[in-house]
Amino acid sequence: MKIVAVIERQTRWAGYLGAVLILPLVLALVYEVFSRYVLGKPTLWAFEVSYMVMGAIFMLGMANALRVGQHVSVDVLSQNFSPRLRAGVHLACYAVLLPVLMWLVWELSLYALEAFFSNERSGRSAWNPVIWPVFGVWWLGFVYLTLQVIAEMLKLWSTLLGHDHGAEVSS
Repeated sequence: MKIVAVIERQTRWAGYLGAVLILPLVLALVYEVFSRYVLGKPTLWAFEVSYMVMGAIFMLGMANALRVGQHVSVDVLSQNFSPRLRAGVHLACYAVLLPVLMWLVWELSLYALEAFFSNERSGRSAWNPVIWPVFGVWWLGFVYLTLQVIAEMLKLWSTLLGHDHGAEVSS
């Protein structure tokens, strides 16, 4: 399915971006430790950069984690189901989850826009940066997760119809 391949290419890209963000996070923390303990001058920005970047890593990686099957799954019962029955159960669960994710995407978009237009600040340190980029990344992460849930539903639907395209589009 071409649409699944397109969505999964995007979620893979978001996951890679999240993984790359580990480098600036580590550099910021190493610099903070050096500055604090060697120079005796802690930074104003390291705390906020660290939680913002860590949040971005998680938000950008959650859709890719779903794509590769790394979310927590309790398969005590469903491991004994036939592939079609398992697909039906998972499809029903995703059908419940999808409207919640769509609502979250909507609300986060409003939250990010409000923070942007009001120039909202974090209020957590003397640096006090604008907060809308963080909310924007949260929004983007949930957009990708919503799209990946749709891709998973399409793959499950294909399984229910007797096709096994899941392995083709995930690789």
